[in-house]
Amino acid sequence: MNVTSLQGILAQIRPEFDFSTSGDFIADGMLDSFDIVLLVSALDKQFGICIDGREIVPQNFCNLEAIAELLKKHGVTL
Repeated sequence: MNVTSLQGILAQIRPEFDFSTSGDFIADGMLDSFDIVLLVSALDKQFGICIDGREIVPQNFCNLEAIAELLKKHGVTL
């Protein structure tokens, strides 16, 4: 998987945004708390991982790099 595929997962949740253009999805209003819950569920299902509730904080989902780093902690390499 690569960052483009991660953008595809994000686009399924919020198709109206281009996630490649933002440095902070939350500050830019692209993701809210409900979207993050949907994203965590999609990532868990896609990669067979379990993101712990303590990891569901804005800084882990603010941009593509932060999400990729979170996935890396769970053994997923983009």
